[in-house]
Amino acid sequence: MSSERRNSAFRRVNPSLGKQPNIGPLPADQLIPWVVIFLCFYYIFHGIFGLDWVWTGSAIAWGCSTWWVMTARGAYRWLSMFLPTPKWGVGFARYEKFVKSSGDKNRG
Repeated sequence: MSSERRNSAFRRVNPSLGKQPNIGPLPADQLIPWVVIFLCFYYIFHGIFGLDWVWTGSAIAWGCSTWWVMTARGAYRWLSMFLPTPKWGVGFARYEKFVKSSGDKNRG
């Protein structure tokens, strides 16, 4: 009976909580940008310039590794630099109370 009580004192926790999804050793959030980099670099280096696969593959590897280094700890850290800052304006308004207090009975 005491062993049951000891075992039920602990709750099972999902070990994948707080972890980033991966496709093998590669982070899953890099998949779509890498496909875009692959398609663009393939079109530019192999399609337009007519370079062989060694140069095209090297350019694709360089583009993907650069993207991975820039967004390694979260894409929001690097991509947030391109968000425009809000435009703040200065305004003046007359202060009015929403609720009259008990001392304001004589004022109207």
